[in-house]
Amino acid sequence: MRHLLEIDDLTIDELKDVLTRSAAANLEPSLAGKGAALVFEKPSARTRNSLEMAVFQLGGNGVYIQGSEVGFDVRETTEDIARTLAGYYDVVCARVFKHETLERMAATDAVPIVNLLSDQAHPMQALADILTLQQEFGDIAGKTVAYVGDPNNVWRSLSIAGGMLGVDLRLAAPAGHKPSDDDLARITAAGGDPIISDSPAAAVKGADAVYTDVWVSMGEEGDADEKKAAFSQFTVTNQVMEAADPGAIFMHCLPAHRGEEVAGEVADGPQSRIWPQAENRMHTARGLLSWLSQQ
Repeated sequence: MRHLLEIDDLTIDELKDVLTRSAAANLEPSLAGKGAALVFEKPSARTRNSLEMAVFQLGGNGVYIQGSEVGFDVRETTEDIARTLAGYYDVVCARVFKHETLERMAATDAVPIVNLLSDQAHPMQALADILTLQQEFGDIAGKTVAYVGDPNNVWRSLSIAGGMLGVDLRLAAPAGHKPSDDDLARITAAGGDPIISDSPAAAVKGADAVYTDVWVSMGEEGDADEKKAAFSQFTVTNQVMEAADPGAIFMHCLPAHRGEEVAGEVADGPQSRIWPQAENRMHTARGLLSWLSQQ
């Protein structure tokens, strides 16, 4: 049984297959007559809507389930929840606080588990990011993606996926907010060799894509003041974008806080690809579920 808890749960060839399916205009209705449980401990506009539409486009029925309705380790154990849902659904897609929750569900091997976001990883976002880069540049091997900001779950999954496909990776983050040794080891094992600095200008110099995310992720509200102070010099402005390649694009996984991690004129400017990137969440969800249904 296959699961997708992090992007390198796929081989390079499997990742390419998923992306090819994601770019296809029509796919077989491989979920016809089948159900997908969409479990959300954390709310999300893009994740919920993209998954519900992807399941629908494959002929299936996606059922939205709030985290409180299943109550991981409150109403019953995480393992029992996985086994229960396996009796009704062909796949369980879950957006959770703790990555361990997904690992415990997958360990039952009762039903395929797809990570819609955890504190460690966001593989579905990485798929959309890579598809966006391919739509813009074609072959992305050798292209440079500069990430300015917090090396969070989005950065981790994007860096692993980029490493698998030969993308040159750069990161600009302040002292005290550098990636962990474990994250760097996993990225390196996937084929990546990220260059890390504390200078946005150095990171984006000549880059083909500049990426950022919010400084304070959901669940980190208690650290908001500290993080905003630490990242105050890491806003992606027009001046930062001017240091990138003239044909560079701007990317953001959204929601965006204009005036914090990105200036409004960049987020809404001609180099921005945030809306195709958001739409690609649906296309890559469809591609991934199509691939998974045939394993």
